[in-house]
Amino acid sequence: MVTLFGMFLLTLLLITAIGIVREKNLFAAVMLAGIFSLQMAAIFFILDAADVALTEAAVGAGIATVLLLSALALTSSREADTRRPTPVAITIAVVTSALIIYATFDIPHLGDPTAPVHTHVAPWYLSRTPDLIDIPNVVTAILASFRGYDTLGELFVILTAGIGVRFILDNGGGTGGRSGPGADTAPRRPRADSGGLRHHLVPRVVGRLLVPFIVLFGLYVQFHGDFGPGGGFQAGALITAGVVLFALVAGEAAALRAVPFRLLTLLTAGGALLYLSVGIAGLLLGGNFLDYSVLRPDPVAGQHLGIFLVELGVGLTVTGVLLTIFHTFAAREQPR
Repeated sequence: MVTLFGMFLLTLLLITAIGIVREKNLFAAVMLAGIFSLQMAAIFFILDAADVALTEAAVGAGIATVLLLSALALTSSREADTRRPTPVAITIAVVTSALIIYATFDIPHLGDPTAPVHTHVAPWYLSRTPDLIDIPNVVTAILASFRGYDTLGELFVILTAGIGVRFILDNGGGTGGRSGPGADTAPRRPRADSGGLRHHLVPRVVGRLLVPFIVLFGLYVQFHGDFGPGGGFQAGALITAGVVLFALVAGEAAALRAVPFRLLTLLTAGGALLYLSVGIAGLLLGGNFLDYSVLRPDPVAGQHLGIFLVELGVGLTVTGVLLTIFHTFAAREQPR
């Protein structure tokens, strides 16, 4: 039954992909892209990859969809007519597709116990997590504790990317020529016409109903990541999707009043500093950097506290970076 349902989802996935490519209405294409991501999340879920499914739903169907909707405010609602693809382009597409299909023949069969992923470090994680960390979600234990260095590096990659995108999109004009205190920390005042999705009744009405539930679910994912699918990255993407959706249905100015830009700066830097502080606290208490066992007298309780704090740091930084990028992008002047 699961295999049959998976084949059904894959068929819908192919139909949706064809619809996205052929759709000329950009708004409809964005909606289809969100549906495509939800179908991918369902496929990941039936493959028992719950954390990946949640990430796909949060990023692909959530934040990516609302960012694409916001980009529609800077362009027309229909795709410009283009010339037919040339034989060279068709040949490249066919050859690339054939190479990808050929490469899939070396992928291990689904559920194969001898696959490389099941024969190296994964058995050790599965056997030692109950004793060393004692949380049900092994994925969170791996990312936040066993591979805490990797996650810290990824967090600073996100932070650096946010700073870089801010400089590129701002380009010296994000403050609208203001001077004085705060001119370099806040984007230009939102345009008077940034009133959200005024011409799309259904997204506007449904969005107002969904925003509080999206943010609430994001908080649940943040603080329940030890015991179920989720964590700081998924929670940050979900909360960002909720706030951006609120900006689209109520206007960017309303979103900035609810979550000021200065607060976003504090979230962006504060989350990374919180993660670093947990590692430094381990050193000061006589342990190793990012060794949470020394944070409490009980090593397992120390692991719980450390994972909670670093995941909170990830959630804060991801939320701050994504919302900063959105508001900096939204503050740009429309092309004349």
